[in-house]
Parts: sequence; structure tokens; C-alpha cells
Amino acid sequence: MINYLQTLISNSPTKLISYADYIGAVLYHHEYGYYMKEKQKVGRQGDFITTSNISDVYGRLIAKWFSSFCEKTNLSPVFCEIGGGNGRFAKAFLQEWHESINTPLQYIMVEASPYHRKLQRELLMPDYSVAQVERLDELRAFEGVIFSNELFDALPVHVVEMVNGQLFEVMVGCQKEELVEQTIRLINPAIISFMEESKIELVEGQRIEIPLAMVEMIQEISKTLTKGIVVTADYGYTNEEWKNPLRAKGSLRGYYQHKMMGNILESPGEMDITTHIHFDCLIQKGEQVNLKLVTKLRQDEFLLKAGILKDLENHYDPNPFSMVSKRNRAIRSLIMPTGISSYFHIIIQQKGLELSETDVFTG
Repeated sequence: MINYLQTLISNSPTKLISYADYIGAVLYHHEYGYYMKEKQKVGRQGDFITTSNISDVYGRLIAKWFSSFCEKTNLSPVFCEIGGGNGRFAKAFLQEWHESINTPLQYIMVEASPYHRKLQRELLMPDYSVAQVERLDELRAFEGVIFSNELFDALPVHVVEMVNGQLFEVMVGCQKEELVEQTIRLINPAIISFMEESKIELVEGQRIEIPLAMVEMIQEISKTLTKGIVVTADYGYTNEEWKNPLRAKGSLRGYYQHKMMGNILESPGEMDITTHIHFDCLIQKGEQVNLKLVTKLRQDEFLLKAGILKDLENHYDPNPFSMVSKRNRAIRSLIMPTGISSYFHIIIQQKGLELSETDVFTG
């Protein structure tokens, strides 16, 4: 990986590459990229944990909510998951669908990683019917739900910093065979336009990530979706929250064996890299391409509205060591104020529909 990056940098006219180019290479290069490697990434033996890998509760609840939503809106029961990883969410969703719903369903997984597509097939097939595609643009005239869990936080970002009253882009260079940061005056028109449209103003010494790839993904989703909703589960900040002095150095970081890494230039291709997403931008850019905001909720609020307490009430078991009790503890962990859901939000956008938040949950 390091030799590839050194070549990439040396071939650049400025002998520098953007952080977006660096992240794109170390995460998504077809051979060296972290997500492309045949390596366990999620769970105890991996580098990070996701909601769907804590328990099957999350996937099962989304299945029941989706079934109810389709009945109320007459939307086709077509569910598209972008970035399904090891397939754990899909398995929980499909198990619930076949056990308690058992009506026709089309489940599509968009996954760029050949390794993850293999894991998904091993976990899901032949028990469940799942269509796999490598890219979202392989789908056309899609009607249904497009769902993602921690997708946008893993996309490449540019990094901008205010120094002596001027904006600079933080780049990646190479000195003595080591990767280092270098800054240049901000001249990228796409970044400048993004900051102006999003009304992002930095104070002296502040650094922030600029998610141009997120904007491209939103546009791609809108091109694909003709009628339905987009459900995004992720962590991030509003423009106002970005102003908090605690976030003055941005949110770009890595995770290796469940340890947070402040310097993502270390061990390229061996760690997960993530940033907090720009919620206001996601909503604003969605509106510009006809993805109208329905609601933005903290994940625990969404789960409560979707009926997670019913599962808790209907499956009580006094035996603390039973599978039922274990599942109930997982439910509580998802709705506790200090649990994992407190860090996530669910954003629901619509296209070709006229829904309110009430319609999404109670019709």
C-alpha cells in the first residue's frame, strides 16, 4: 500500500494528493483498500462495531417497520441496502420477514467489496433470495426504500483549515518515505462552493472535513430512486454543532482493533477511517435533487416510534441467562440514553410521495 501511495503522490503535479484521494485509495483500492481486503472488520475480532452487529434486534425491527410502512403507503416491498458489509443486518431483516411477515419481498444489496459480497452470499444464500449489485447505478427506475447504515461516514473527505485568516486545504505528501500533511491555499472551486452554500465559516485554527463524495452519493441515490424513501442511519453534526470548540480539529479518525487512531496516515490500508457527516448538508443537497426531508430523529427515538418496546413487552423471561433475556438486554442497550443509539440519527427523505412523520410511523 505504501509503495502505491508514494507512486500516486510522486505522479501528482504538485507532489501532493488530497485527503479525499488518500482515503479513497486506502479504503477502496481494488487490491490494497481496507474494505476490499479479505479481513474481518466488524465485531470483536475486527476494528469496529455497528448497531446491526450487536444483536439481530435492529434488523428485525426495521423489517417489521418496513412491512407496516409498505402496507400504509402501497409502496412496493423492495428494500435496497447500500454497503451491507458482512450481511448481519440483512440476515436479521430477512429472518424476521420470513418468520412473521412472509409476503413477497425483493431485497437488493449494493456492495463494492468482492470480499463482502462473498461473506453476504455465505451468510444468506441459499436460505434467502438476495440480489447483489456492485454499484448503485446498476439499478434503474427503482421504487421502494434505499437504506444505509454508516455509509456516508466512510466516504472520502477533503480537509480544510483556517490559518492566519486564510483557508488552506490539508494535503498528503511524502518526506523521507513517510506520509506527512502539507497545506496549500484553498483553490478547489467545488470545496469553496460547498462551504459557501453550506454557510460554513471557520475560526482561526479550526479544521473541518468537506464531504464532496457525500454530495455525489446523494445525487446518485436520487437518480436511482423514482418513488420511495431514503433511510440513512449515521452519526454527524449540524452546522451549529460543528461550531463547538471541542470539534475545532474536525472528526477525521481511524479505528484499529477497537482503538481510536488520531493519525490516519499511519498503517494505510490497515484501519477503518471515518468522519462525522454534515447533517444539514445531507438534507440541503437532498432537497436540491428532489429528496424531500420527512424527519430527522435520534436513533433511539426512531426505534421507540417504530415499536421496539412491544418486543420488550412481548418477550419477557425471568431467567437472566436465557436467549430471550439476552435479547431484551440488547433492546435496552439500543434505547438507553447513554447507549449506542444516542450517537446516531435516522434521516428519512422521500421522493414521489407526500408523507409526514406521522405517516411514516402510524399512517
